[in-house]
Amino acid sequence: QVRLMESGGGLVQAGGSLRLSCAVSGSIFRINVMGWYRQAPGKQRELVARISSGGSTSYADSVKGRFTISRDNAKNMVYLHMNSLKPEDTSIYYCNVNLLTVAREGMDYWGKGTLVTVSS
Repeated sequence: QVRLMESGGGLVQAGGSLRLSCAVSGSIFRINVMGWYRQAPGKQRELVARISSGGSTSYADSVKGRFTISRDNAKNMVYLHMNSLKPEDTSIYYCNVNLLTVAREGMDYWGKGTLVTVSS
């Protein structure tokens, strides 16, 4: 089994910063892409940022220049550093990973989400 545990959400004022963390554990052979998605009330889930196993990154236009995704391959962790937060960043943020299990099965896994609330 594979487990994803997010942390770091909370309430912050506009202009502030937060760092989200996601720990991946379980029967992992190799983690490929790691990413963060978000879903605001009444809206579809959207990609925020993702990072390949080699460190290549991509971002949603709405967060470019403000958010930075990083990963620690030794610890099976992925982070999202969020700066200059805006009220429209308020969402539940979900960690997502694509990995190979020890049984060599390729799977996508999701965390349960962490709430980020940005007050104006």
